[in-house]
Amino acid sequence: MAIGGVLTAMVTPFDADGRVDEAGAVRLMRHLLENGSDGLVLAGTTGESATLSDQEKERLWELGVSEVGDEAYLVAGSGSNDTAHSAHLTRRAAEIGMDAALVVTPYYNKPNRRGLIAHFSAVAEAAPELPIILYNIPSRCVIDLDNALLAELAQTIPNVSAVKQARYEDVAPIEGLDLLAGNDDTLAKVLDLGGTGGILVSAHLVGREMRRMIDEPDARHEIHEQLADLFKAMFVTSSPIPMKAALEMLGLPAGTLRLPMVEASDEEKAVVRGALERHGLLSTV
Repeated sequence: MAIGGVLTAMVTPFDADGRVDEAGAVRLMRHLLENGSDGLVLAGTTGESATLSDQEKERLWELGVSEVGDEAYLVAGSGSNDTAHSAHLTRRAAEIGMDAALVVTPYYNKPNRRGLIAHFSAVAEAAPELPIILYNIPSRCVIDLDNALLAELAQTIPNVSAVKQARYEDVAPIEGLDLLAGNDDTLAKVLDLGGTGGILVSAHLVGREMRRMIDEPDARHEIHEQLADLFKAMFVTSSPIPMKAALEMLGLPAGTLRLPMVEASDEEKAVVRGALERHGLLSTV
């Protein structure tokens, strides 16, 4: 079965003391699934994975499986720049019952090609029954998985099943991999190339419209143009800062951020509010 559709990279709601808001997380999961999302990425970049403990990640996955597992495709953000740690978390995701794991390119270490192959092989082998989604995001990781390397990983590692492609240049279908848009503003392009969907942030707000981009190809680029300013507003500063601000404005669970992420400035909130108002998501004050 292809990995695709609208997979929302869900924020992790925190309470006023900075702890994971479990009730808020479940409420948000259900809201997203009722509003266009086919699945969720839990404890990914948008979920502030870098500052979540292993126990918090595992708890989010447990909540997802128990609360919405029957109706959603659930992806665990289990990758890091430490191969042993990534393998451990991916194994735990499989044991908990997640449907797939999103494994990011190792950041900071800057492994060479042989190291990248060894990294993804070891992580995949830790949970051979679990589909692995490669996460290529050179803007955050420095390293870029070129198309030849993606093809080699797909051919040599049985459970490497898809790629979340978050670069803008040289995006192309890869034999053996489902192609997922890794940026909101490339969803239309990726779908035109034969992609199966995307791992998306703005789907928190316009999931139904983004689902229409998959279901209504003739209207795809018109919908993209209508949403372009919202996509831009949601990245007016580092994600997930704008999205958490937007969710708070809409009365949905989001809460605080964990350092080094900080609350949106007044100027950034004004950009977010303006986009929400223009799209009829928030009444003009």
